[in-house]
Amino acid sequence: MYHTIEEFVQDWQYEGGATLKILDALTDESLSQAVAPGHRTLGELAWHVVTSLHHIISLTGLQFEGANGEAVPASAKEMADSYRKTSENFIAAVKEQWNDESLKELADIFGQQMPKGATLKMVNTHQIHHRGQMTILMRQAGLKVPGVYGPSKEEWGA
Repeated sequence: MYHTIEEFVQDWQYEGGATLKILDALTDESLSQAVAPGHRTLGELAWHVVTSLHHIISLTGLQFEGANGEAVPASAKEMADSYRKTSENFIAAVKEQWNDESLKELADIFGQQMPKGATLKMVNTHQIHHRGQMTILMRQAGLKVPGVYGPSKEEWGA
């Protein structure tokens, strides 16, 4: 759980930036890659990361413009641009509408009473979880995976 807005913003700057590195590395052709039939494709996972940010955080009452659950775009660039804009709006809204005390306030998140600071942590770890899944699909699709917590195999070799 985050206890200060600044603590969250610092964490998000890195993690959101890492998510953008992954999204920016996708190609339109790679979006149909799936680990197996019947599982989410790379495009579906990417769009889930993009849209769940607004969906989950809006449950706290935070007001900001963000991508929603409409159909998965066929353009990787559109997904990355949507995440970039949603993330910018999200951070601006947190800074404008909340303060450190707000992070202790409870909100109903999928039927659970959760402090807003814990919801911010959940959203951050949610994107981290799906980034890991996406990197596997990226490798299967023949894409170079950008390093997130250090250099990737491709970067290390270079």
